[in-house]
Amino acid sequence: MAGRFDPRTSRTTVRGGDAAMPSGVPRQASASGRVRTWVPDGPLDLRLVLGPLRRGPADPTFRVLPDGSVWRASLTPGGPGTLRVSAVPGTGAVRGEAWGPGADWLLERLPELLGSCDDPDAFVPRHRLLAMTRHRRPGLRLLRTGLVLESLIPSILEQKVTTDEAYRAWRLLVRKFGEPAPGPAAGGRLWVMPAARTWALIPSWEWHRAGVDNKRASTILRAVRVAARLEEAVRMPAAEAQARLELVPGIGPWTSAEVVQRSHGAADAVTVGDLHLPGIVGWALAGDRFADDAGMLALLEPYAGQRHRAARLILLSGKTPARRAPRMSVGDIRGL
Repeated sequence: MAGRFDPRTSRTTVRGGDAAMPSGVPRQASASGRVRTWVPDGPLDLRLVLGPLRRGPADPTFRVLPDGSVWRASLTPGGPGTLRVSAVPGTGAVRGEAWGPGADWLLERLPELLGSCDDPDAFVPRHRLLAMTRHRRPGLRLLRTGLVLESLIPSILEQKVTTDEAYRAWRLLVRKFGEPAPGPAAGGRLWVMPAARTWALIPSWEWHRAGVDNKRASTILRAVRVAARLEEAVRMPAAEAQARLELVPGIGPWTSAEVVQRSHGAADAVTVGDLHLPGIVGWALAGDRFADDAGMLALLEPYAGQRHRAARLILLSGKTPARRAPRMSVGDIRGL
């Protein structure tokens, strides 16, 4: 199974802060794009904050450039948009620059994307490991994209396959059926994911070429048929949003949790059904590498309301059990 709980720092977030400028503040229009500057109330590492949105090192919708800037291409309610986020040296501020029909939408939600809606102080560590990890990673915050489909489709692709398989499928399908991102787009290397209708029209042989089996492809097709209803879930509490997502056959608790962690910044949406996470949590908190979902949830019970944050801190700690079993084998349906 392609889990989203890689303990590398690129998969985690650090604190952003409350928005320093209210909604509707005039934004400067530059020659290259529309610009918004925001000042977080604490330390902010852009790679850590936005890392959970990256689907592998060659994700066509996400790039980190040598200058430290992070680029994202999104399909927003206003249309395709490209967002470049960078730190302003010596000021503690963050500069967002956006292009395309979705530029205003992306800039309006820049603080939420960087964790302004999150409340890290709600987390009270009950284990020394988590207290030490939080101290080493000050101001952990959870991002909120406000978009469902852009996290749902890659999460479905990651169901019960290796990460390499899922990343490859996402990369091939976005590049073939998406569109080039507007603006300079990280040197022309970014692509906007396809719209719901485009996903629905992908022929069966293209799913096959991308290594996507019929079960996952059918789940995506069912989801995009009700895309508008699923996007409405961003206005619901996370638990209700998960329930709505799970009405679609093929979407279960694992997938819905992976989505709301990103779309809602859901601090309590712990992932169940993951191949590795229960053993990692069990090992870190109780020395039990063979913990199952029930054991993991029991260990995380003291963190009710903040269980996803607790799991993130555990992964950041790097305390994971040594591998004893072979890696999950890579499947290839293209020759079938």
